[in-house]
Amino acid sequence: MNFHRNIATVLSILCMGLGQLYNRQFMKASLLILVNIVAVYYFVQNLAHAIWGVVTLGEKTQGLEKVGKISVPVKGDHSIYLLIGGLITLIVLAIYLVVFIMNIRDAYRNGSLRDKGLNVPSFRQSWTYAKDKNFPLLLLSIPVIGIIFLTIMPIIFMIMLAFTNYSLPDHIPPAALVDWVGFQTFIDLLTLKSWSKTFVGVFTWTIIWAVIATVTTYFGGILVALLIESKGVRFKKIWRTIFIIPYAIPQLISLLVMRNLFNGQFGPINQYLGYFGLSKLPWLTDPTWAKATVIIVNMWVGIPVTMVLILGILTAIPKDLYEAAEVDGATAFQKFKVITMPFILFSTAPILIMQFAGNINNFNVIYLLTGGAPVNGDYQFAGSTDLLVTWLFKLTMDNSKYNMASAIGIIIFLLVASFSIWNYRRTKSFKEEDMIQ
Repeated sequence: MNFHRNIATVLSILCMGLGQLYNRQFMKASLLILVNIVAVYYFVQNLAHAIWGVVTLGEKTQGLEKVGKISVPVKGDHSIYLLIGGLITLIVLAIYLVVFIMNIRDAYRNGSLRDKGLNVPSFRQSWTYAKDKNFPLLLLSIPVIGIIFLTIMPIIFMIMLAFTNYSLPDHIPPAALVDWVGFQTFIDLLTLKSWSKTFVGVFTWTIIWAVIATVTTYFGGILVALLIESKGVRFKKIWRTIFIIPYAIPQLISLLVMRNLFNGQFGPINQYLGYFGLSKLPWLTDPTWAKATVIIVNMWVGIPVTMVLILGILTAIPKDLYEAAEVDGATAFQKFKVITMPFILFSTAPILIMQFAGNINNFNVIYLLTGGAPVNGDYQFAGSTDLLVTWLFKLTMDNSKYNMASAIGIIIFLLVASFSIWNYRRTKSFKEEDMIQ
């Protein structure tokens, strides 16, 4: 009863494509056998070395070897290249195993058709079916492969670095090898006084910054949008254009201009204060003032974004709701509280969560405006206004503390992902997504 199905399945397990060959699908069998030959050749050449490289991260360091009276340079193992190469080979192996399993299922399914006395689809029929029924999956297969190698693989690589000692001065290949150290990097980050004090300080400021930056830009945008849409305001298009200018100008230009405006010695703002007999303020040189300054500048850059979003939502609110509220004698504040704000929150709650997550990783405002300054003598490679993401950047680009930067990157991901998922699932936008159509 299951004769053909069993034989096709066993053959496809023995070699990719043999099951299809047994089922008389010659074109499909030829392609699968060719893929199998190429894959086997690749894995014979690379798999053992890839596993060895990932497990050991190399065994021989670069140095000099004496040959008679001459010292000859000896090429050593590069731990990072071994890790990347091994990771690529293991991902290719995982893709091959997925294709191999699909090959077994295909042979099993078509063998079952033969057992039932039905015809096995030809290659043209299979291709037509794939185009008609599975076209989205077929079209998505190429970007999925790109995502695997260009997004997922770098993330896995970064996670793996956090469990090594890859950092200056003692573990930078090829002059020295990198070793697996388990959770020691995380332990150092949280327990060593110099690192833990920096981490707690930067982490605390990151959360405070994210909350204040999100709240000020969100409610500032709502306020500006409501003022523009008020009945007594004329020239609404002009006001919209004026307020959108800070968003239209590239942040690189806006923030560098702001950095010059708030310059403590020569900035125009302090110059104007001096004209009125007021003392100059340490906008970017005092820790407290610097933090206040980046929040103010972020409002200038961020409020227009929220304003545009809220203006679109306000136009979608049914006018008859306001008319009914006026008939009932509702005040302007009551209409805002009962009608306007619920609509805004329902539509913008996911975006609000996204803005909070984005502010945790708001690299541009901090790096371009203050560069993390002013300097904090109690911190390791960080300034008073550095966020976790800018601290990570400095550890990587300026100080080659790659393992510590990777550990911080993992913490940022866990923080942002857990907060975003937890809050989004609690919003009405998620629970009642069909309420407003």
